[in-house]
Amino acid sequence: MPVMPLWLDPLQRLVEAGGSVLVVIALVAMVLFSLALERIWYFRITYRRARRALIRRWVSRDDHLTWSARTLREVWTRELIARLRRPLPWLKLLVALCPLLGLLGTVTGMIAVFDGLAMSETSQARAMADGVARATLPTLTGMAVAVVGLLFTSRLEYIIRREDQRLHDRLARAVEETDA
Repeated sequence: MPVMPLWLDPLQRLVEAGGSVLVVIALVAMVLFSLALERIWYFRITYRRARRALIRRWVSRDDHLTWSARTLREVWTRELIARLRRPLPWLKLLVALCPLLGLLGTVTGMIAVFDGLAMSETSQARAMADGVARATLPTLTGMAVAVVGLLFTSRLEYIIRREDQRLHDRLARAVEETDA
């Protein structure tokens, strides 16, 4: 048996404890939390810069009151909010996928437990209990990742709704301040 590098030891123990589905859940969690970190970065840096540029562009216009000007303002704000909202469907998909992958890990783990019990010809309660504990680990992991992802997704949706309203308010205030 080849010697595994020391840094792969936790991954090997993870696969032994919960099966290969647990590794898939870990990969989905990494993608999910990478998207979450990207959204935080985008909101704190890129979005705020784009919001300031949009406000400057709106204030620099001569016309603010006509229907076409208000329509243009609405189009600009929708574009900016749409960029903030862009990865939301992917985040929701990954959150929904986690419990399903956990269930898949539990089912495959239980099949392996029952298959092992059928091959051994003896009913060992201890072996079955260990196998059931191993089989339920992917469900626990999938649910934990989904709950954290759901909390983040809900918070992001709240931020998007709040920013949509604030952007409209800031655009209106910026015009009022320049007219005063």
